[in-house]
Amino acid sequence: MKTKSVLELADVKTIAAAAEAEALKNQWAVSIAIVDDGGHLLWQQRLDGAAALTAHIAPAKAHTAALGRRETKAYEDIINGGRTAFLTAPDVKGLLEGGVPIMKDGQCIGAVGVSGVKSSEDVQIAKAGIAAIGL
Repeated sequence: MKTKSVLELADVKTIAAAAEAEALKNQWAVSIAIVDDGGHLLWQQRLDGAAALTAHIAPAKAHTAALGRRETKAYEDIINGGRTAFLTAPDVKGLLEGGVPIMKDGQCIGAVGVSGVKSSEDVQIAKAGIAAIGL
């Protein structure tokens, strides 16, 4: 039997604080969501000025990144590449760039989803959060 790391509340708070700091440093109004490896919401925040819709998109991106164990940009690229049938995949909603899995020892332990600015900037915020826990 294998042993797998899990996110603890302290990790989630560290990720959230670092992601928020990255967004504020750049004056980006975003929503940030953090989920566990099953896509279950552990944390969500909507920064001042972020559009209401971002509060729905960020957790969807995080959920998809966790379940797929890959960045959501991969799914966006698949669809943009012409495989539109992928849009029918069950329970997959966050198919836009901005969801990043949290990987430790080759295992997905959760994901961060960000929405509100350019997709590459959403990723920048998510990765800043993940880097704060040394991953």
